[in-house]
Amino acid sequence: MKLGLVLSGGGMRGAAHIGAIKALQEHDISPTHIAGTSAGAIVGALYAYGHSWQDIMKFFKSIQILDIKKYALNKPGFFDAEKFYPLFKTFIKNDSFEALEKELQVTATNLLKGNLEVFDKGELIRPLLASAAFPGVFAPVKIADSYYIDGGALNNFPVEILKDKCDITIGVYVNAIQDQEITDFKRSFNVVEHAFKMKSVKEDLKKFSACDLVISPKALSKYGTFDKKKLNEIFDIGYQSTVQAFNDNEELKMRLTMKKLEA
Repeated sequence: MKLGLVLSGGGMRGAAHIGAIKALQEHDISPTHIAGTSAGAIVGALYAYGHSWQDIMKFFKSIQILDIKKYALNKPGFFDAEKFYPLFKTFIKNDSFEALEKELQVTATNLLKGNLEVFDKGELIRPLLASAAFPGVFAPVKIADSYYIDGGALNNFPVEILKDKCDITIGVYVNAIQDQEITDFKRSFNVVEHAFKMKSVKEDLKKFSACDLVISPKALSKYGTFDKKKLNEIFDIGYQSTVQAFNDNEELKMRLTMKKLEA
């Protein structure tokens, strides 16, 4: 059975993806194909490489995103995404898509050409860094002869990548938004972040129908892109929401059972 897993971008809210993976494993659901953007690409890559949800959570807790030591020199951004390469290399020792245990596709935005590109072969870490290079915060990442930024700039929920490839597709979307109060916007970055989310959410909601199951916890709307202090809470929301969504979908459980019997 070909089972697809689509993981959206969302910064530290990506810890909810890890909780979702734990829940899927407990229900004996093992994706064969993964498509991810930004934080979803990172979680997807670590999962596809063979890491447990515990190891992936350890990675999220170890990464210091706004680290002054990674300040970008003579580059258009506050931080240099490429300086995170050594940390990624400790978790992904074989820097190659071909070393993965599951099929993975990662999206990133080509800044110079203005189009979305999909990476699925060759070096792995640099496309991951590019996919998560939030515009204006991280400098673009050079790959071959071009420069790339966050895949979420053009497509934050790349469901279409798995179209016609999988029998069943599960999506985990961590960018849900709710009505806000003006007091929620304490800094200018909060306004920029919310505006960025509003546009992408409207586009992404239209893709939910392409999934057999979508986990999209509204409770995540109160957490910021760089809100690392709440990782355990975010993880738990992802886990509990996935357990609930799966238990409520009797049709999907039956289909999964039938597919396993056919295999």
